[in-house]
Amino acid sequence: MSTTASTPSAFRDRMLQLLGDRDPFDVLTHTAGALASIVRQHPMAVVRTRPFPGKWSPNEVIGHLVDSEWVYGYRLRLILCEDHPTILGMDQDAWVAGQRHNDRDPADLVETFRMMRQFNLTLWKQASPAELQRTGNHNERGPESLEVVLRMLAGHDLNHLGQLTRNIQAVRQRE
Repeated sequence: MSTTASTPSAFRDRMLQLLGDRDPFDVLTHTAGALASIVRQHPMAVVRTRPFPGKWSPNEVIGHLVDSEWVYGYRLRLILCEDHPTILGMDQDAWVAGQRHNDRDPADLVETFRMMRQFNLTLWKQASPAELQRTGNHNERGPESLEVVLRMLAGHDLNHLGQLTRNIQAVRQRE
């Protein structure tokens, strides 16, 4: 239901390209506020409406960001604490559907994201340059350093913030 790249390595490349030269910490620090603003500005009916058949509602996108924060936080800890761990991919559509994110309160999802992001950012910011070079082996994309994972996470935020804007615009046009 989300927008995905055609191959796992294309996904990584796209996320890194979206971030470009921006500071990943700046992006990661501002995402929770951007999500809160989106939820405040739009009625729940809009946030829970799918813009097109088979595409995530804005609320499901926010739920996916919560899932991703959990997954990326886990990956951070694995790579930081274990030598070359295997990093498993996830079926994001199954996670969104299985947890029924669209039935959840959007403000609660944003608050969960905010708390998890704050918790994870503390650890990200403590990582030394040497620790950022530690790698894990993603089962689909191959070796990835913590530095790459950090930059991918920031690009992932930007990707889904753009998706939220597009999805809300599409829903609003149908009103």
